[in-house]
This record gives sequence, structure tokens and C-alpha cells, in this order.
Amino acid sequence: MEHLTHLADPQTIRQSLKAVIQLAEQYKKENGRIPVLMEVCGSHTMAFAKSGIKTILKDHVQLIAGPGCPVCVTDQKSIDAMIELSKDKNRILCTFGDMMRVPGSRFSLMDAKTEGKDIRVVYSPLDSIKIAQENPHKEVIFLGIGFETTIPVLAVTVQEAEKQALTNYSIWMSTKLVEPVLRELLNSKEINIDGFLLPGHVSVVTGKNNYNFLAEDFLISGVISGFEPIELLRGIYKLLHLLLNNKIDIINDYTYMVKNEGNRVAKKLMEHYFDYHDEAWRGIGVIPKSSLILKESYAQFDAQKKFHVSLSEPRKTKCRCGEIIRGMITPEECVLFNKGCTPLRPIGPCMVSTEGTCAAHYHYMREE
Repeated sequence: MEHLTHLADPQTIRQSLKAVIQLAEQYKKENGRIPVLMEVCGSHTMAFAKSGIKTILKDHVQLIAGPGCPVCVTDQKSIDAMIELSKDKNRILCTFGDMMRVPGSRFSLMDAKTEGKDIRVVYSPLDSIKIAQENPHKEVIFLGIGFETTIPVLAVTVQEAEKQALTNYSIWMSTKLVEPVLRELLNSKEINIDGFLLPGHVSVVTGKNNYNFLAEDFLISGVISGFEPIELLRGIYKLLHLLLNNKIDIINDYTYMVKNEGNRVAKKLMEHYFDYHDEAWRGIGVIPKSSLILKESYAQFDAQKKFHVSLSEPRKTKCRCGEIIRGMITPEECVLFNKGCTPLRPIGPCMVSTEGTCAAHYHYMREE
């Protein structure tokens, strides 16, 4: 409790802000520009906006939101596929709440539900197992999105489906992995990044050592951070300190949750049930081995193998979520932001998700 109280202490937060600004000004003096840091995690993006840190530091540190929102990076075709699957009255679709309002090519899952399709919001993938047990004469399909934080839960869900000998249950796998997308961003050289604020939740599973490739292959530093304002500021401070001292390192600043090797039990579950797979990312394209799909021995639970869905190419709009996800532009640079695209009438997923960059800017950084 004492630790949590310290994290919320206003005086400590003000002192931390002052220390970060001093280092940032020193960096600007030495390099002729402000430092550019990317927060990979969608929860970090929302925390930076809600706390006011991003606004306060905007003239000192450029904080870029990265591709860490699982809803935002889910390919539009996955949404279209779920809507198509829902057309059969003998099917029940299950998904997380954030996915309901994400626009597909023509409709959202919420639109399909309004038209009478059986689409249900669950808080955990395991809830969909219970629905399958209660509806033995219907096919139950769960939309399996998420990063390494969620994937172990999907593994446990398959384990439970196997244990219950369910024949009417499957998962439409559309998972994402952090390392491949960071490699893709750095190899593309579309933006200049001086350092990464690395995701806290994902790192609990993957561990600190999962990011050694940043230092070894790209000569760039990263700090794994928590989510409280002081933790976020401390992460920025440590990155700036590394930059000013010309040092390259991966620092775990979330030690009370993250270990070097990660969660071995969760990783073992993933290795048992899943194989690597090339995956399409919204606004980025197909990234090799950036996803996990069910192994052939568990194909009976793989909705993409169980059902055939014919899809056309997604309809194009003026939505610039793809560029926002890649850190190339801010939401304010999109012509639709706060005009045609709002939380009530979203056009892109970045405005829908509770971890979306556009939603963060709309709720906490929008200029009236």
C-alpha cells in the first residue's frame, strides 16, 4: 500500500516532471531536436493522455503511440469474417466488448447484432466455453484477438474445450506478437525513434529478455514501464539518461511484475498449443511469423479451418488509422478526427478501443 501511495504522490510527480524536462532540454541542446520515444502499449498511450503527461511534455519529448492496441491492429477482414459467420442462425459468436463497434467493410459486429445475429460480449474467452456447453446444437465461435497477454488465456480455453470434449466450439485466431511488429517498424525506417517505452502487461508473459534484439540488432534502448504517472516519467527519464550517455540497454523498471524470463507457465502453454503464423495487421500488411495459430493437432478448434468464408477486399475510407498505428501521424492530422469520426460514430478502430490513440486524444487532448 505504501508503494502505491508513493506512486500517486503529487509532489513526487512534479519533481519527476521537472527532472525529465531538464534531461530533455539537455538532449535538445546537444542534438538540435527533441527526443522521439515510442510507447508500444495501448494502455501506456491512454495513461499518458489521461494523466496529462503527453500534453505537458509535448515541447520537450515527442511521445509516439505505437502498434500496441490489439483492437486497432486487427485486420478488417477478421471483422468481416465474423460478420459473415454470424449470418448462420445455428452459430453464436463471442467477442470482447471493444470489438463490437469496430467498423468492418460495411458493418460492425454491433450492426449485425442489431439485425438479430447472435453475437455475445464476454469478459473472458473461458465464458465462451460455458456458452458452448449450454448450446450443444449450435456452433460457438470466439474471436481470439490480443497480444501475448491474452494468448495464454486462449491456450487455457482450448485446453478446457478439449477437456470437455466440445465438438461445437472453435476460435477464430487473430493474435499478434510484439517482437515481429517492432522489427517491421524499425526495418521500414519510416520514422526516427530514439527509444522505446516497452509494454508492461505483455512483458509479464514474455519477460525482459524478449527485447534484447532491440539493443543487439538495432542498437536502440528500451525501458519496461508500469502505468502510474511516476512510473511513466521514470521510464522516460531512464531512456533520456541512456541517450545522453550514449549507452544502449534494455531496462526493466517494472520489476515487481516482470522477470527476465517472463512467465514460464504461460510460455509453455503457448508453445504447446500454437505455431507461428504470418498475420495481416491493419494499416501495416502481412508480417511474417507475427501471430500464433492453433497447431494441426488442435485443428478441430480452429474456426478458420472449420468454416469457409469468402471475403472481398475491404472498402477504403479516408481513415488514417494505419498511419497512426505506425506512428507516422497524430490523430489531429487525420481529416476525419473529431469531425466525421468520433467515439459515437467511429470510422476507424483507433477511435473505438479504450486503448486507441484517437480515443485517447479525443477524450483527453482534444482542443475545443
